[in-house]
Amino acid sequence: MRSHISIVNVDNCDTWTRYRNGLCSTCAANCCTMPVEVKLPDLVRLELVDPFEAEHEEPKQIAKRLQKMGVIEHFNFKNSIFTLSRRANGDCQNLDAKTRRCTVYEKRPNTCRLHPQVGPRPGYCPYGAVRA
Repeated sequence: MRSHISIVNVDNCDTWTRYRNGLCSTCAANCCTMPVEVKLPDLVRLELVDPFEAEHEEPKQIAKRLQKMGVIEHFNFKNSIFTLSRRANGDCQNLDAKTRRCTVYEKRPNTCRLHPQVGPRPGYCPYGAVRA
């Protein structure tokens, strides 16, 4: 008899797992390969933008500076949403490659704080087991 192996595809929500407590402790942090959209307060919390700059500078100017630095890859002018840059392999810049844990967990953006309650498929996550 063939065993059924479920392969998660971050871009296909139908392959996601219903979230339950404790799931993150054995996950390979697949959610940390999705684009992270943040607002200005998130950038301040991450210490990428100074509070004074956030209050007195236009978001467009802040976006230009952060794009030059390689911190963001996109800025949505209409909604003032910044998309954080990712590594070449798609991982979040703040994800430790070996431990697969967030290196800025206490300062993480609201997008990350609210996942999986908020996202492409609320209540589900792109769970993938850590391989030994």
